[in-house]
Amino acid sequence: MLPDLTQYLWIAWLVLALVFVIIELVTLEFTFLMLAAGTLIGGLGVNLLGGPWWLQVAAAAVISALLLFTIRPLLLWALHRSSALHPTNVDALPGLGARVMVPFVEGAGSVRLDNGETWTARLVGVDPGLVVGSRVIVTAVRGATVEVAPESAPAEGSPA
Repeated sequence: MLPDLTQYLWIAWLVLALVFVIIELVTLEFTFLMLAAGTLIGGLGVNLLGGPWWLQVAAAAVISALLLFTIRPLLLWALHRSSALHPTNVDALPGLGARVMVPFVEGAGSVRLDNGETWTARLVGVDPGLVVGSRVIVTAVRGATVEVAPESAPAEGSPA
């Protein structure tokens, strides 16, 4: 005699929830996470309360749909709200100050950026007679070389 398969339906709900969680780990869109929660709350929950299989399926579907259309948009909004782009690495260099380490000869020299890195530099425009220790501003990064321009002189009467 075959056992009644509905008494083992709780295993199917756990396996389905586990599959949804694994898929969610790959997609990272909160869709399958909501389906897994609906499966656990609706399907497994009604199963543990002794509900028939059709009520388990209906509860899992309804709760999954509610979560998909209510909680998921709020989670996505919260996630994207705090994801403003912050420039890093080479993208953060333009606008950074620097000091001349090696005087510019024919537009080429060396600077130490305010973040502590030393870079080969190209001077943009005419050399205003920059000496070692002069302040410059990074205007662009071209490969392993930064383009720099002299820092604007402070206005008269303002502290240096």
